[in-house]
Amino acid sequence: MREKNVINRIPVDWRSIIYREIESEELDYKAAQNWGRLKRAEKAKFARHCMAMANTKGGYLVVGVGEDKAGRPRLYTGLTEKEAKSFDPTDVGNFINRYSDPEVDFDIEKPVVDRKRYVVFVIRRFSSLPHVCGYSCENELQQGVFYIRTADASSRPAYRASEIHGIVQRALRNQREFLGRMLRGVLYEGKQSPEPGAENYFIEQINHSKQLYVKKTKKSVLAKGVLWEIAVFPSEFEQEKFSLSEIKRAVENSIYTFDDSYFLNHADITDSFFTNVALRSYTEEEEKFWQAFQSGLFYFLRLMKKKGDAIDYEDIIKFISEAVYFLGQFYSELGYYDELFTIKFMLSGVENVSLDGAYPEIQEKGRSGKSDYVCLIPEIKLKIQRTAADLASGATVHTVRIIREICERFNMPDGKHQDLDKVISGFIERRND
Repeated sequence: MREKNVINRIPVDWRSIIYREIESEELDYKAAQNWGRLKRAEKAKFARHCMAMANTKGGYLVVGVGEDKAGRPRLYTGLTEKEAKSFDPTDVGNFINRYSDPEVDFDIEKPVVDRKRYVVFVIRRFSSLPHVCGYSCENELQQGVFYIRTADASSRPAYRASEIHGIVQRALRNQREFLGRMLRGVLYEGKQSPEPGAENYFIEQINHSKQLYVKKTKKSVLAKGVLWEIAVFPSEFEQEKFSLSEIKRAVENSIYTFDDSYFLNHADITDSFFTNVALRSYTEEEEKFWQAFQSGLFYFLRLMKKKGDAIDYEDIIKFISEAVYFLGQFYSELGYYDELFTIKFMLSGVENVSLDGAYPEIQEKGRSGKSDYVCLIPEIKLKIQRTAADLASGATVHTVRIIREICERFNMPDGKHQDLDKVISGFIERRND
């Protein structure tokens, strides 16, 4: 049983999902309907979409949004209470998983947005084995087929060799991650830190990237917020270890979020471009810059806006959760497993900045009426070393550690974090599975 009272402390932004106005690999819309009145073939369409999303990136199936005359999902009718009630999780789950082997892991949520009720299927990616259709159903389902979700928002059988290969590779990677969870710690016996000579080459690429960022912003960004900097690189330097196409494909396959992401989103990929040595993206309105290098270096900069003299504790949780999850997936996609990586976090412009937000952990106020948790140094620096396998399999563990160490620099005692591991694992699961 999921501890929703803990997991849901970071709420889902249902508005951004319902009003996205375009279907994708991770999002599908259906007009308002009553599950109990649907024919078997119509219900089978739901099963096909669920299996397809679970075999691809996971995602959301929203019921209560119809198409306008141009065929775009923009008619936000919502459902009547009777229609919404008809989507009973047990009834729907029994029907869909009658056709899927193994069963699809999904929840049915019923959020209210702008006073209208919607039904949302929250579908998670397969964790071990991909989902095969066990039985045929009229013209909607074919026995023995692996359904996938494509970029044009189609849920269809995987028939290309590359598509089958992708499903198999994902299953193998999931098995490796499971093994990593069992053997975490063993991987580090005998591991050595990256050689200083190799790190110097990565530092050159980092410094050049930072100079580009400063040039693009053309002004001091620290007056407006806190600058987050993340640098991740392997133990050995090879200038062209990967092709640019391999780098881009790894980034694309590691993003499982919507456009409200605190780290990377789909727009970043759309706006990215190749340089001679890296895939680069700069978003002016967010003052966000990142580069994924052929050498294996990933470097990221973003300004986190302040609210007065404070930054939001919840924003820190979201940002680091998404960053750690992405990095584990990214390096797994590139084929790394037991090679040691250096991961550096740096926050600049944090002197006299405090933690704020709605969380009870940080609601204690000092005599001045301001937060007790204030950073008194100009920069926060944090460095850890992990293998790609451990980073991918232990995203929650490492996120908890990083958040705690950063918050310590704001003089927030470690014991003040309440159920942090459950909050993070719930957030990662909802956003990325």
